[in-house]
Amino acid sequence: MSEGVRLSKLMSERGLCSRREADVWIEKGWVFVDGERISELGTRVDPAAKITLAREAQKSQARQVTILLHKPVGYVSGQPEPGCTPAVALISADNQQRGPGDDVFRPAMLRGLAPAGRLDVDSTGLLVLTQDGRVAKQLIGDDSEVEKEYLVRVRGKLLENGLGLLNHGLSLDGKKLRPARVEWLNDDQLRFVLKEGRKRQIRRMCELVGLTVVGLKRVRIGRVRLGDMPLGRWRLLGNGEGF
Repeated sequence: MSEGVRLSKLMSERGLCSRREADVWIEKGWVFVDGERISELGTRVDPAAKITLAREAQKSQARQVTILLHKPVGYVSGQPEPGCTPAVALISADNQQRGPGDDVFRPAMLRGLAPAGRLDVDSTGLLVLTQDGRVAKQLIGDDSEVEKEYLVRVRGKLLENGLGLLNHGLSLDGKKLRPARVEWLNDDQLRFVLKEGRKRQIRRMCELVGLTVVGLKRVRIGRVRLGDMPLGRWRLLGNGEGF
């Protein structure tokens, strides 16, 4: 059937899983469309089709973990750069901060674990790493509405209308930035709340209005706060938590 939409794309759009997970589950015969088992990759279906998952897929998804890390300076969030260590290297039994009922670290937690959003090598704070494609899509999808909050220490002289421009009016790489919430906390520290995450966005925004960032810390993603978790430690996202 050439008409319709690719099943894996539809599953991702509905938030059932990531496209990669969808392809794996389809190959294993774990996906049903209008009651019919689908096992051929690339299958196209009616956009209004009813999609259900086999119990095996649901169990696989239930085992997926999402990890909250307090990333130190000097670690990269994604692919390693020369002379830098990936943040995932900190995910070990020694660095886990366990709460009541939390699972202990298992090596399987590292399988397919990927950062859901970036945090620069010279920045610190809350970094999310997840095996769950639904979480990744929620946090870094093009239509994500999840807020990210940062404390930003700066030096320099702010342009006359600089604060207004930081809130709304700047462009990067020829593309207008989405509205932000930016305010002074004290003489040398700003609070940023963004709903996007362009490469080195806050540092570049500040440069455009006469400021230089000397320290940047992400303290919140959606409803999840960094809190008092020590630098270099991590914990599991709890069952009752969500972004």
